[in-house]
Amino acid sequence: MTIGVAIIGSGIFVKEHHLPAVQLTPHLTLKAIYSRSLKSAQALGVKVDLYSDDSGAGKTYHDLLLDDSIAAVIIALPILNQPEYIEAALAAGKHVLSEKPIAKDLKRAQGLIEYSKSDKVKGGATWSVAENYRYLGSFVYARQEVQKLGRILGFTVKSFGNVTASDKYYKTPWRQHPGYQGGFVLDGGVHFVAATRLLLGEEAKPVALTAYSTLLREQLPPVDTVNSIWLTKSGISGTFSVSFGTTLFGSEYTIACEKGSVSVMGSKVTVREGEEKDGKSSTVDFKERGQGNGVEQEDAAWGEALTKGHTLPNQSPEEALADLEILEKILRSGEAQGKSETLQFQI
Repeated sequence: MTIGVAIIGSGIFVKEHHLPAVQLTPHLTLKAIYSRSLKSAQALGVKVDLYSDDSGAGKTYHDLLLDDSIAAVIIALPILNQPEYIEAALAAGKHVLSEKPIAKDLKRAQGLIEYSKSDKVKGGATWSVAENYRYLGSFVYARQEVQKLGRILGFTVKSFGNVTASDKYYKTPWRQHPGYQGGFVLDGGVHFVAATRLLLGEEAKPVALTAYSTLLREQLPPVDTVNSIWLTKSGISGTFSVSFGTTLFGSEYTIACEKGSVSVMGSKVTVREGEEKDGKSSTVDFKERGQGNGVEQEDAAWGEALTKGHTLPNQSPEEALADLEILEKILRSGEAQGKSETLQFQI
């Protein structure tokens, strides 16, 4: 069985990731593309039905939603635009996979979740939220190794880079003048939160945090750097630091456990066994295993689940809400110079 799907959006992430992912999975059949302009839809070079705001009568987004051959949509639009497209698709009875973050803030996200569970949704349509980091083999493997090493004792997460004016994502106008909190810290940082939550699991889920934030590069408003401390359910704490405007580069996620530690650095996972400094260690490079960026696995898993009549827990709006809450509370704490914030929606 295969599901007829339309892709809503034609930006960088669609062109480089969602489009090839849909074309590769046997569970999805691409039926249509929608973009705000016909020109951008045509630029994808796909021979399917094209819809756009400037195509005239019969070829708008709402016309696409009337097509019975389309059972589901993948929505990858600017953060502020997505909610109305999600609601319209659900009201038309189409299953939805929408890009992260779930919404610009917790209030809008909670409203979307309420809508998705209301009688406004037609024919049992479901809503899933994409987070490709939950499908990266490196993080999935690292989580499995963490579980083998006993109680979590602490953690450090850091992801550093410098988004310059020549960066392809910076060149998108809606990112240059964000109408949402956090700028790149929200748009990109939500990935790092999702990965950290995956590694920590239920035992060490965060329950409170404090943070400081700043703007290092004037072209990346409102802030581009955050440093935070998370308190977890088990009573241990750890650090989470992200910057899109520094001259430091690279990422590292390290989880300290009773019987060793696990570190994810780029595509490499290093597991150190033993309580001493010179414990036995081993490294697996997932780049050598063709890891990619997880979108192919993510879209395939969503499509397969739909063919079986269900959705996946790791694509639930509630998981995405928990990711967003941490970012929003980090930004809020940063604005208040390190004021402690309690977390309510962690699952």
